[in-house]
Amino acid sequence: MRSTILLALGVALSSALGGASTASAASDTSGLLYGRVTTTSGQEHEGRLRWGTEECAWGDHFNGSKADLPWLDEVPTDQRGRRHTINLFGFEIGIHGEERSGRQLIARFGDIDRIDVTGRNDAVVVLKSGRRIAVDGGSNDLGDDTRITVWEASLGQVDLEWRRIDRIQFRSTPRDLPVDAHRLHGVVHTDQGEFRGWIQWDQDECLSTDVLDGETRDGDLEIPMGNIRTIEPRGRRSSRVVLRDGRELVLSGTNDVDSDNRGVFVEDERFGRVLVSWDAFERAEFSDPPGSGPAYDTFAAGKPLRGTVTTRGGRRLTGRLVFDLDEEGSTELLNGERRGIEYSIPFAMVASVTPTGSDRSRIELTNGEVLELEGGADVGKGNAGILVLA
Repeated sequence: MRSTILLALGVALSSALGGASTASAASDTSGLLYGRVTTTSGQEHEGRLRWGTEECAWGDHFNGSKADLPWLDEVPTDQRGRRHTINLFGFEIGIHGEERSGRQLIARFGDIDRIDVTGRNDAVVVLKSGRRIAVDGGSNDLGDDTRITVWEASLGQVDLEWRRIDRIQFRSTPRDLPVDAHRLHGVVHTDQGEFRGWIQWDQDECLSTDVLDGETRDGDLEIPMGNIRTIEPRGRRSSRVVLRDGRELVLSGTNDVDSDNRGVFVEDERFGRVLVSWDAFERAEFSDPPGSGPAYDTFAAGKPLRGTVTTRGGRRLTGRLVFDLDEEGSTELLNGERRGIEYSIPFAMVASVTPTGSDRSRIELTNGEVLELEGGADVGKGNAGILVLA
C-alpha cells in the first residue's frame, strides 16, 4: 500500500497567486514590494522596495538557510542517533546524527510581516502568522553582498547595504505610486505545456525597464524588457528576439540569451511559482500586464498544516502535520521537479501527496490539477519524515 498524506488546511490562497483578481489596469502598483526600512542609525525610509537587482513583487521569494530545525526534538530519541537514515510513517529520513540546520527557508514576500537583521549574515524572518524563523545566510537575499533599494517620496532612490539595516517592515503598497515601469507578464511555452503569469527572466529581470543583454554582429545591445515581444532559443548559444516594433534580432554571448540562463520564473495561479530551465524552455511571449499582481493584503496569514497520513501498513493518523520535519504552515512551499521544471507550491493549494517511487510523488492540488514530481526533499527519498501531532 502506498502511503498518502491528505491535507485539510481550511484556507485558500489561490487568489493571492494570480494578477487578474487584484488589479485591472497596468497603472495599479499594489503588487510591488513596499515597506519601511529602519537603519542602524535610526533613520527610516519608506517606499517601494527592490531586493538587489532581482525581487520586486509580493509573489517573489525570500531565501535563506534556517538556523535551527526545532521539530527534530519531536523525533523519538532512539531514532536520533548517528544513523544514515531512519523511517517514519513510510518515509525515509535523511537526517544524520543531530543535524539541526542547513534547511532552506523559501517564503513569498507577501507572507512576511517583517525581517529583523541580527548580524552580518543573520536575520529573523517574522511571518504574518507570527512564526519567527532565524536564518543565517544561504542566498544573496541577506548578507554583505545584499543591497535593498527604497524609492522614497522625498529623497528619491536610496540604496542601503545589509550591514546598515536594522529592520524591514512590510506594508500594503499604495495603488498609485509614480513608477516608470511595469512587471513582466506573458506566456512561457515549454515541452510540457504553457505557463501564464508574471515573469522573471533569468531569475533577475522582472520589470519593463530591466535590460536583456546580448551580442550581435554589430556590437553589444541592452534592450529594455518592455520593448520585447518574444524570445525563442536557437540551440544553446543564442536566441531569436522579436521586438514590439517587429524587428528581429539574434543575440548571443550572455546568460540572458544562451544556455547559461538560470531559468525563467513564472508566477502561474494554477501552481504557485515554477522555474523553467533552458532545456525545457521553448518560447516566451510578453503581453501588456493586467495590473501589477497580487497585493500584500491578499496574502492571508498562514494556518498550521492539518491532515491525515496513511502509512504503507494501512494505519491512518490524523492531526497537525509537520512535513519533512520542516514545513508546518499553509503558506510554506512544497518543492519538486519534473523534466527541467521546478515547482514551488503553497501547501494551501495541496490536497494530497502520494509517493509513487523512491524519489517521486503524485501531487493533487485543490484546483484539480495533478502533478508527478521528483527530486528534492519534499517529494522523494530525501524527505525527513512527517510528524503527526494529535
